[in-house]
Amino acid sequence: MAKSPNRHWSITAALLAGLLLLGGLLPGDSVAVRAQSDSAETLRALKLFGDVFERVRADYVEEVTDQKLIEAAINGMLTSLDPHSGYLDQNRYRDMQVQTRGEFGGLGIEVTMENGLVKVVSPIDDTPAWRAGIKAGDLITHIDDEPVMGLSLGEAVDKMRGPVNTRIKLRILRQGEKKPIEVTITRAVIRISPVRSEAQDDIGYVRVTTFNEQTNSTLRDKVAKLRREIPDMKGLVLDLRNNPGGLLDQAVAVADAFLDKGEIVSTRGRRPDSIQRYNARPGDILDGLPMVVLINGGSASASEIVAGALQDHKRAIVMGTQSFGKGSVQTIIPIPGHGALRLTTARYYTPSGSSIQAKGITPDITVQQAKVEVIDDNGRREADLRGRLEADVPAPEERTEDNGPPLEERDYQLARAIDLLRGIALYKAGLAAAR
Repeated sequence: MAKSPNRHWSITAALLAGLLLLGGLLPGDSVAVRAQSDSAETLRALKLFGDVFERVRADYVEEVTDQKLIEAAINGMLTSLDPHSGYLDQNRYRDMQVQTRGEFGGLGIEVTMENGLVKVVSPIDDTPAWRAGIKAGDLITHIDDEPVMGLSLGEAVDKMRGPVNTRIKLRILRQGEKKPIEVTITRAVIRISPVRSEAQDDIGYVRVTTFNEQTNSTLRDKVAKLRREIPDMKGLVLDLRNNPGGLLDQAVAVADAFLDKGEIVSTRGRRPDSIQRYNARPGDILDGLPMVVLINGGSASASEIVAGALQDHKRAIVMGTQSFGKGSVQTIIPIPGHGALRLTTARYYTPSGSSIQAKGITPDITVQQAKVEVIDDNGRREADLRGRLEADVPAPEERTEDNGPPLEERDYQLARAIDLLRGIALYKAGLAAAR
């Protein structure tokens, strides 16, 4: 059915005005200037958009609201740029605000898109997804038997969310597994405790699971508590494995907690004057005690900022496996009366000037997660020889020794980090004695 040319032009003009207004919401005036210089080309492109918009409204098999079409067009424009840009409607924007405060509903996974499938960046500790065995790198192909291919990331996330205590079935492709894995998970309210800690004898252990509004203050409290519990603490393990990132200011604050001076990270946008540098202030909450930072393929974004800063300043030894490689910064731009844009506005660089985008942080010491089995060594010893001399030493004092859980049940990467810190402490003690 034909439409009035005047009505068609009014829709196109309105879209043009809306897009120029939207451009005004972005940093600087470059969008408006470019629109003026290339106005003819811009109008031709917008006329094409208006033609398609009208055709869909008139002829699509089911009636679709203008609001839905326009939001889908905006989201399509943004998601075509990179996997992390997108449009947040009012519900998603509200969910994101709740999440950064540390509590939200869902499964407890950080995800991105890869080749049309949902890829798990990392499961969040002590959440339904984590307890169900979801792993970093898993590819979700089906949600409740419906294929993910063809959905946007936002649509897939919406399908995974739902009322608390309802069940959802995911079909997963996992590296090393020949067949897809099906996992059923019960949704829950996700309450994230961003930092947990425990004493490992004379070594402190701090795990940061996400960078939300409470991360820096909670970390400082946990480290202070550990130093009271372990007066002779020999070092600290900072565990950033499977930490998907979060707020930039929290990453800067966490790195600053362990650094006395120097650059932590810099961000650079498209304009020469957009460079921002974040520097450490005096004060190290560990007073120079040795550190090991643990990372893996699930360590992304803010985690990589912290690991990269501590590595470049030689403040910590980074151990584990290559990190995820998300080296971009997203800015949330609210649109009054609607939702918000999540727009990639900059890349970030470690203090040495390195971009980790699509590369990640390379550990100083690569240690794969592994299971260690104790092998019985049946070789002959002096004690097995006939006529041996007995040892002439005093009888040992009777004591009880707690060796902790069996070796095969221990976290191998964590065990290596603890061993390294104890080795550093022994080496320093030897040097001091030699003087």
